[in-house]
Amino acid sequence: MNGIESRRKAVRKALKTKGIDAFFVGSLRNIRYLTGFTGSSAFVLLTRERGLFFTDFRYQEQAAEEVGHYEIEIERGKRIDVLRTLAKKLGIQRLGFETSLSFEFYSALKRLPVDLVPVRDLVEDLRKRKDDQEIGTIRTAAERAERAFLSIKPRIRVGAREREIALRLEEQLKKEGCRTIPFDIIIASGRNAAMPHAKPTDKKIEKGDFVIIDWGGEAEGYYSDMTRTLLMAGDSLSEKIRIYAIVNEAREKALRAVKTGAKTRDVDRAAREVIRGAGYGEYFGHGTGHGVGLEVHETPRVSWVRSEGITPGMVFTIEPGIYLPGLGGVRIEDMVAVRKDTAELLTSLGRDLEIIGS
Repeated sequence: MNGIESRRKAVRKALKTKGIDAFFVGSLRNIRYLTGFTGSSAFVLLTRERGLFFTDFRYQEQAAEEVGHYEIEIERGKRIDVLRTLAKKLGIQRLGFETSLSFEFYSALKRLPVDLVPVRDLVEDLRKRKDDQEIGTIRTAAERAERAFLSIKPRIRVGAREREIALRLEEQLKKEGCRTIPFDIIIASGRNAAMPHAKPTDKKIEKGDFVIIDWGGEAEGYYSDMTRTLLMAGDSLSEKIRIYAIVNEAREKALRAVKTGAKTRDVDRAAREVIRGAGYGEYFGHGTGHGVGLEVHETPRVSWVRSEGITPGMVFTIEPGIYLPGLGGVRIEDMVAVRKDTAELLTSLGRDLEIIGS
């Protein structure tokens, strides 16, 4: 059984368990996961026996090439009217829908002659566990990102501007085959590096600056996400070297905590205890990681707030950091795929501190 068919089978099993006649899927990420469709307009209606895929005329030929195991129809007229006709034709009494639906469309659904059943994270929970093909695609996205970074790395030097580096990295990612950029690239130097999600500015990199580079790649709609921190040569670097070593130790401890049967909170705790024990606990305020796949931020969440069991197939980041106002910050981010007995690194760039210009 291929991936698409097994995913549809899993959704059908859930429908039966929940006593739902049909499930409306409007999220394009979930539609891509369930059908393989990469266009920008579609919806899926899954019943216990049938899979119906609707798109508009622009994607008629594309859908015929990409979508298998579904009955393909062209959507004509208002979507809510199409659903009303389907509900009557298929005898749908209980209609499940994604809770991520817009309030406007939910209000329209309420006018249908069916009982509405909100379904939270049904497809998202399936997406948490990647198959070997998905993990291979994510690895390709990471490799593209790493090659792009190594191509522009010589430009990261004293006197270069953050925005200039970000633009060159984005250009190189596209040259490597990334059709989209997963998120706005972060290049943050000096004081700016104390902000975890700083935007690139026209600031020039100076001697003694930490430089955080946070970027990702793409392959077949799947993303990668990684961060490296460089240090520019300069005077009085001892504290910065120590901070980097603490973050790197936290990353290593967190990686060792990743195993089947553990909890995501255990991974977060492993990193946080190192940073807290070194006296910098208040300067590490974000979670230790997040899932990556068809979205660059998806479940599972690796934090102290939300915990769940770690299972084979999960792919997530490990990214501890320390951010000191006025001084700068350090973040080192890797991606791992959980296997039966181990955690497999999907990122391969070095993690030892590099002092540029020394």
